[in-house]
Amino acid sequence: MLCMVPDAIRLIRSCICSRGRLPGRMVTTTTQAKKGTGMRKRFEPEGIGLISRHAITATAFVLTVAAVPAQAQETQPAAGPQVLGPVRVEGIPFGIQPPADSGYKAERTTTATKTDTPLLDVPQSVSVVNQDQIKDQAMTSMADAVRYTPGLGFAQGEGNRDTPVFRGNSSTADFFVDGIRDDVQYFRDLYNIERVEIFRGPNAMIFGRGGVGGVINRVTKQANWDSGRELRVQAGSHELWRGALDLNQPVNDAVSLRLTGLYHNAESFRDDVQYERWGLNPTVSFKLGDHTLVQIGYEHFDDERTADRGIPSYQGLPYETKRSTFFGDPGDSISTADVDAVNLAIEHQFSDAVTVRNRFRYSSVAKFYQNVFPGAVNGAGTSVSISAYNQGTERESVINQTDLIWKFDTGAIAHTVLAGVELGRQETDNLRLTGFFGSPASTTAAISVPAADPNVDAQVFFRPNATDADNHSVARFVGVYLQDQIEFSSMFEAVVGIRYDNFDSFLLDNRNGQELDTTDSLWSPRASLIFKPIDRMSLYASYSRTYLPRSGEQLASLTATNATLAPEKFDNYEIGVKWDVVPDLQVTAAIYQLDRTNVVIPDPADPTRSILAGAQRSKGFELGASGNITPDWSMVIAYAYTDGKFTKPISATVPAGAWLANLPKHSLSVWNRYDILDWLGVGVGIIHQTKRFAATDNLVTLPGFTRVDAALFFDITDSVTAQVNIENLMGERYYVNAHNNNNISPGAPFGVTVSVGASF
Repeated sequence: MLCMVPDAIRLIRSCICSRGRLPGRMVTTTTQAKKGTGMRKRFEPEGIGLISRHAITATAFVLTVAAVPAQAQETQPAAGPQVLGPVRVEGIPFGIQPPADSGYKAERTTTATKTDTPLLDVPQSVSVVNQDQIKDQAMTSMADAVRYTPGLGFAQGEGNRDTPVFRGNSSTADFFVDGIRDDVQYFRDLYNIERVEIFRGPNAMIFGRGGVGGVINRVTKQANWDSGRELRVQAGSHELWRGALDLNQPVNDAVSLRLTGLYHNAESFRDDVQYERWGLNPTVSFKLGDHTLVQIGYEHFDDERTADRGIPSYQGLPYETKRSTFFGDPGDSISTADVDAVNLAIEHQFSDAVTVRNRFRYSSVAKFYQNVFPGAVNGAGTSVSISAYNQGTERESVINQTDLIWKFDTGAIAHTVLAGVELGRQETDNLRLTGFFGSPASTTAAISVPAADPNVDAQVFFRPNATDADNHSVARFVGVYLQDQIEFSSMFEAVVGIRYDNFDSFLLDNRNGQELDTTDSLWSPRASLIFKPIDRMSLYASYSRTYLPRSGEQLASLTATNATLAPEKFDNYEIGVKWDVVPDLQVTAAIYQLDRTNVVIPDPADPTRSILAGAQRSKGFELGASGNITPDWSMVIAYAYTDGKFTKPISATVPAGAWLANLPKHSLSVWNRYDILDWLGVGVGIIHQTKRFAATDNLVTLPGFTRVDAALFFDITDSVTAQVNIENLMGERYYVNAHNNNNISPGAPFGVTVSVGASF
């Protein structure tokens, strides 16, 4: 088996490093919309291009099998049955297993440094939302998961995708699953998630390109040897019906199975807006002896919803209307996502000092959205412009990560060294069509409707020959990284690392046949010093860097103008403290400065030219607390002060000094749960934000708000629980976020969700 590895390596090297137009052919398919048909052109590679599509899959399998040949031989007896021992619970835990949490406080992470590390020893702002908090707050989405996280909010995402805002930097791609990139634009659910980890500040040394303000990592539920079965049903306001299933069953000491599933159906406080999604995620874990653990999983997730772009603005504020009013055509505003993913993880512990881990992920995502949405309101406030377009994206991603972790001492100094390599290939097809109103041959791209009655049934057509974008792109990347966690003494530690990424992006514009190809060589350092003046307290100072290539976070932004420009660069400087005030409550605080450079701006000496400059800076203070003050009192606190501005004019509408969009200067959220009796608990949450701007031109202001949530918790029996969650208890009228000046999302009114969970 080992003799196959060099051939596999040569194969993958030739596939990833091949450049230019891949040999192949264009395949045309059709997509049906309600009132129009879209034509999709897809580039189908041949020869080496076809091989490269599957090469990483084959190589990952070869490396996985070859990584533990000796151990596999140990589990093959010469004759007779062999009884395998239980999973190790002493010594080093398996890093591919989700860390165990108790209450709201998280103790450790295996993602921040790719090693099993206490959060106290992670020199970075980290928030962990674990199972207890997810259940207590009845969370179902990524936006729910970050409500009580300092320095992180959400933008609207055009009503079809998750769009977090990290320290003023919005993103649609900085998502990871078990440490592997998951960057397609869709709405993610929490039905199969053990915990959500939020890492603030760029850190390409661990995560690679992007992550300009931070990343969100979802840690999935994996089959383990703790038998458990749970059914959770929810019903609530706006016709909410949701059921989630979690079945974990060991087969024997060597094999365990787990199945998580979801069905969710709901309407909305917004007129004619509906949501339906379902997911299924089976996993299996098995071990080859006592030192090797293998996990295999497959997920299918399907999401269908109304693409809701919210309401427009008028005279610098959101337009005054009922918060339920839909502007546009909800019948023709649809968003769908079909996700299929296969995950394979293997870990082998050669000893307590040496561990090898490999993670592999293949994903295929088909995303389509179409919207008939509002533009500007006229000067008299009586009519609003309505436009339309649709966009389809198909992406196949193959990513493999291999890590070697080695612990050793040099005299009195202890080292934990991480050496790793990441290989990946992502192939994307993207087609965007403009909508025209009236007839199939119309050239009318916008209509005007009464602002008092903007919910319309529009006659809109999407023509294949009127495309805004029709691209095929291929991204290939190789990342090599080295990190050392150094323990000088019980009081002083350091984390230093460097990563090199070779990122090659190829784009074919199907409209004119133009081909663009660019390669970036990216060096991303990380350096931190940790000081522990007392037990359970750490102070740290850190520096980190990341890059965003010109192909953009969605791999479709290459143009003839920017293909030769250096990638955008983000540098983060941070000083922080982490302190376990009591054993089960951790308080964190950090001050930081995040600089964005290599931004394309007009040349002040010649406006017809563009130059690169440092044009954006975010700086601020973040305070967080999570855990248990007493056995009966759980708490989460998040406060952030953020100053995010453009330091140079980047366009005619964004001058120097302009404030970043969707960024409040002050935000505060507090959640408390107190168990009054053994069977009864209460919860209260407060979310406060100061005013924000809807866009970077700072022409439209979203007023500040304070929202109050509440909950009641009941232990009916030892195996049956119930809870009631109330959102916006006081009925506050507010605006939760925006995409631009005329796509503003109203906040939900008073709403109730009842949940019943049964363990069996």
